[in-house]
Amino acid sequence: MKFMEMLRNAWRNSNSLVCVGLDPDLKKLPEKVRETEHPIFEFNKAIIDATAAEVCCYKPQIAYYSGQGADEDLLLTMRYLKSNYPSIPVILDAKRADIGATTNMYAREAFERFHADAVTVNPYMGMDAIKPFLDYAEKGVVVLCRTSNPGAKEIQEVKTAEGIELYKHVARLVAGPWNYNGNTLLVAGATFPEELGQIRTIVGDTPLLVPGIGAQGGDVEKVMKNGMDRNGTGLIINSSRGIIYASSGDDFAEAAGKATRTLKETINRYR
Repeated sequence: MKFMEMLRNAWRNSNSLVCVGLDPDLKKLPEKVRETEHPIFEFNKAIIDATAAEVCCYKPQIAYYSGQGADEDLLLTMRYLKSNYPSIPVILDAKRADIGATTNMYAREAFERFHADAVTVNPYMGMDAIKPFLDYAEKGVVVLCRTSNPGAKEIQEVKTAEGIELYKHVARLVAGPWNYNGNTLLVAGATFPEELGQIRTIVGDTPLLVPGIGAQGGDVEKVMKNGMDRNGTGLIINSSRGIIYASSGDDFAEAAGKATRTLKETINRYR
């Protein structure tokens, strides 16, 4: 099944636009989890089981695994999701892109080693740097466009010779010539809701991955008003720290489930 079909099914079956970011910091995990052989995987497994009924996607950030020597935990997490929740799409947040031969390896890493359904990529080097990802027609390619960090404007708001902001130029490319396999999405941060609306106008029904809700302070109502597509979907609204660290105690999974349900209900109030 192609990623876009998986995503549409997940939106419908879960009645949810919530994505849970699996970004575990070993130092923040409950003591009883840290004592296990694969603490990051055990933490993820508990979070997944507690939230699976309420989400449309999961999004592990690869830095939290490679940076902590936990590649095996990421592999175990991906295998667990594929075995137990195969209908929930998984986006590997890696923000890759490089010259062709290197990008071929990055694409193999995401799609053949970790078996992700989609991956985030950086458009700064142009289409040839992400084409190996785009060529996996059944997979999703999520292109950075208007990110949620404060410094994003230093580059993303610079105007092109055509007189439009760079992020709008990226949006046109992603929804246009780069979408030759119908498998592109964009990252548009919740912390810039007006720009989110401008991106939606440019890209039509192209799905948007929206970070910045929760710990970064994005406003759900403004995101929904500006970002929904004509079908009342079109958004993958990510929360990481606000969900996985909803409690630091032994009830962390139960608290994560409650936080996910609360976010889902809040989002659905504005659909």
